[in-house]
Amino acid sequence: MMKPGQTLDLDEFMQGLIKRNPGEIEFHQAVEEVATSVIPFINEHPQYVENRILERMTEPDRTIIFRVCWEDDEGNVRTNRGYRIQFNNAIGPYKGGLRFHPSVNLSILKFLGFEQTFKNSLTTLPMGSGKGGADFNPKGKSEREIMRFCQAFM
Repeated sequence: MMKPGQTLDLDEFMQGLIKRNPGEIEFHQAVEEVATSVIPFINEHPQYVENRILERMTEPDRTIIFRVCWEDDEGNVRTNRGYRIQFNNAIGPYKGGLRFHPSVNLSILKFLGFEQTFKNSLTTLPMGSGKGGADFNPKGKSEREIMRFCQAFM
């Protein structure tokens, strides 16, 4: 717990975030954009500083990384990496889409899950935030290959 009267410093906050999430550049950028806007408000409300609200908002509830093995049309077994980021369920169950693209990585999905928190909260529906995906490239794959990948992903 922070000391009463203490304020939140953007640079100090970002250094801690980067240390906890090394190499996650997209996630760092998304958090810094939000933090720049909300830190002045947080500093006006000592209870938010003391309870580390921004630190809590930037840490996912759960991160799941898993292997996805599937068979292509030639009978070869392929392996991809799958992810599910369960970011925040404070106002409801985790809700967010899936992204299948060769560039998908942990940083991108954490960035998307973090932003999904705000997107879902603005709908006023009781939905939390999450995001999932895999480094699978559906381009050039047959419908049956995509189906087998999706079944393996699930």
